[in-house]
Parts: sequence; structure tokens; C-alpha cells
Amino acid sequence: MKRKPSTEATAAWIRLMRVQSRVLDAVEQELKKAGFPPLAWYDALLELSRAPSGEMRPVELEKQMLIPQYSTSRLIDRLVDEGLAARRECKIDKRGQFVEITEAGRELQRKMWSAYSAAIEKHVGSKLSDTDAVKLCGLLDRLGCSCGEAPSLAARDGAPAR
Repeated sequence: MKRKPSTEATAAWIRLMRVQSRVLDAVEQELKKAGFPPLAWYDALLELSRAPSGEMRPVELEKQMLIPQYSTSRLIDRLVDEGLAARRECKIDKRGQFVEITEAGRELQRKMWSAYSAAIEKHVGSKLSDTDAVKLCGLLDRLGCSCGEAPSLAARDGAPAR
């Protein structure tokens, strides 16, 4: 028989899921109040801006964002429709395509960061000391949440992805 999670592990899981949901909802509301599109738009634009030449295959973007393929496709459609990204055919594989961030996309991502960073500070930074934040990152890394990023990368690019 497989081992069941301890009461403590189950309690940690419940808290992790609740806090993730509550903080994301709060951040989404802050962005909406500031007149910005949803957080997924920011995340997609950030990932594209970090990519070499500002472009990625849709499947790569999907993996980075951890959202379902159909959601990624719709998100890309919206970004393209708004002029924030463009589709480009792959020269090597004519069936494949790339999604490339536009200057308008870069500008929106920069503008959104002001509201997003204020929301992060309000809902996370003001509640944790830097020491506590480092400890929390260490605990989350043990659960496989590090995504291979060094803290300096997030600071250099202006923001962490969700």
C-alpha cells in the first residue's frame, strides 16, 4: 500500500493552493483596476521578450506559461489581433511558425510591470521579509518550482513570470 500524505503535508498543500488562488486573483484585480489586460498577456509578452530574437514557437510558449494548448492558441490570437505579437512562418519548416513580440508588445509589457510590481509588493513583498522570501523560494524549489531561474534573472528582466 502506498504511503498517504501526513496531516501536515495535506495542510501545506491546502494552504499553497489557497494562497496561490487568492494572490493571483488579487494581482489580476490590480491589473484590471489599472486598465491593463489579464496577467497571462504580461506573462506571454515577458516570455517572448526574454527569448532570443524575441520569438518562440507556440509550443515553447505553451511550456513556459504552463497553460493548455487551446488557451495558448487563443492568447496568441488576441496578442496578434492587438498588434502586440506577430506570427512568422518558419523558413526551415514551412508548417511551423514563430510568434514574435512587437515593439507595441514590449511597450505594454513595460507599462504593465508598474502595476504588476506594485501588486507583488502589496500582496507578497509587504508580508514577507527578504529573508522570509528567500526561505520560501528554497521551500518551493524543493517542490520543483524554481523553473531554473536565478533571482538575478528576474531582477534583470524587470519581472518574474507567474
